[in-house]
Amino acid sequence: MTEKKTVKVVKRAERNKRPTNVRAAREKKRKTATNMVANVTSWVNEFQQKQRSETSKAIDSLVRARQQPNEA
Repeated sequence: MTEKKTVKVVKRAERNKRPTNVRAAREKKRKTATNMVANVTSWVNEFQQKQRSETSKAIDSLVRARQQPNEA
């Protein structure tokens, strides 16, 4: 049960010597994730705007429908 876990210490100089393909892969993944988040965020914003406009139209039509019989 008592197992020693090893921790690898990576110094700055060693970190900067990493192969560029590892960095490129990481950046590609990050860019892909960022694009997906931006895409979903735009979908949510469009849905909310559509819902707000439909709600305001429905409320306006209900208010106008109530006012017309009373005014006549």
